[in-house]
Amino acid sequence: MVDEWSSRQEELKEERALLHKLAYWSMQSKTRYTFSRAARIVSASDYRQVFNNNVRVGDDCFTLLIAKTESPRPRLGFAIAKKQIKRAVDRNRIKRLIRESFRLQQKDLPNHDLVVMVRSKILNLEHLQIRKRLQKHWRTVATKCEKF
Repeated sequence: MVDEWSSRQEELKEERALLHKLAYWSMQSKTRYTFSRAARIVSASDYRQVFNNNVRVGDDCFTLLIAKTESPRPRLGFAIAKKQIKRAVDRNRIKRLIRESFRLQQKDLPNHDLVVMVRSKILNLEHLQIRKRLQKHWRTVATKCEKF
């Protein structure tokens, strides 16, 4: 029990250090780390386009659909089913984590539309584990998009 607690404290310490670094970098750089309406997929026709013509990237918790777009920046959308994540609290927490990760990584992403879908296994993961998986997926998205 004590080992679990101390390992959890270490994870939280790592997470706080990462957030402090990111906050420092965003203050020092000229890059804007915002998540404006222009960075979101909002219309049904845009979602339909992504679902019809996409490249998939994923693992046991996430599936990212990537589609070319005319937008001058990457855009993010969600398709999180109630069937997979029953409670609204959990769906909203996951969306916040994904949004924050995207916000910090969007300068490194290509100008494509991305729709994120999740599976119920994600509820077993801690915040730090979700962030690490998302960072891995953003890197994969960048390399996949170079090919098409």
